[in-house]
Amino acid sequence: MLNAVGVFKERLSQSALYAKMLSVSDAEARAVYDWLRAKGMKFNLGKDEKTELTEHQVLMQCKMYIAAMRIADEFGCDTIGIQYQQGLKDLTPASDLVEGILNNVDRPPVYHETTGKELYAGNALPHFNEVDECAGLDALITNRLWNILGFAPETTLHDVRWGRHIDGRFVWILEISGAVPPAHLVGGYAGAIGERQPAMYFPLGGSTLKGVSKPGWIVWSRVFVADNRLNCDIGLGEAIEVPREIAEDNWKQTTEQWPMMHLVMRGITRDQFMARHKANHIQVVYAPSEADARRALFAKAAAMNELGINVSFCGKI
Repeated sequence: MLNAVGVFKERLSQSALYAKMLSVSDAEARAVYDWLRAKGMKFNLGKDEKTELTEHQVLMQCKMYIAAMRIADEFGCDTIGIQYQQGLKDLTPASDLVEGILNNVDRPPVYHETTGKELYAGNALPHFNEVDECAGLDALITNRLWNILGFAPETTLHDVRWGRHIDGRFVWILEISGAVPPAHLVGGYAGAIGERQPAMYFPLGGSTLKGVSKPGWIVWSRVFVADNRLNCDIGLGEAIEVPREIAEDNWKQTTEQWPMMHLVMRGITRDQFMARHKANHIQVVYAPSEADARRALFAKAAAMNELGINVSFCGKI
């Protein structure tokens, strides 16, 4: 199905990523870490490797970031996915900080090992969580189109967690395990906090990229397989600002170390969405205004339709 839309897959090994991490120098990792701190990102560091976030964990994540970029360049990848949760979780800290930075246009520079050329200069390298190839295809198409439209192309693959009524509107709480591009957060890097991943799922820790998504108009989507073909559900939504005490309560009821978006979907109810949506994964991307979001949505739908993907509009467009 990927080949039919002109996308070709290279299956890379987890061991290759870990081996490439070991070839990254301490100085290179430190440069990435210093870059993040210079941008204003804060890390809640401690000493206990088993229960706290340590500088060593963050530096290992910086090595993974450099390694992933170099492997992607070596194989000519336009988008990548890191399968962390099974296998790598026993070798190295979490990949989520890496994933969020990869999805951001403004990110620490990475250079080729021998030529010194900056890799993917001035561009995000779209990353899809949990090797969700449908989300990878969605992110790639979105990145290309948003760049053509002149819009910020950062995407987030969120999880739909739950929702609550706030001021008469049903608001979805979206969270992912730390892999949000800083451009989506209030304050950018300066609004991001690195906290240790929960030890139950991430025994070797690693930093999240925690923050609250900024208010603004978004296009949400989900590519999925049904009836032996690729499909895409797509709709409009608005990320909203909620009172701080509500945000804190939402974090306490979900996972407080992770980044969060408060989303109001345009013209689709909670029950309609739950009856229709094919996974907990949802792709979100910002547009400068409601009119721009609608224009981008139709451009994306047209592109996917031309590629042979069956598109369904969800809600009021």
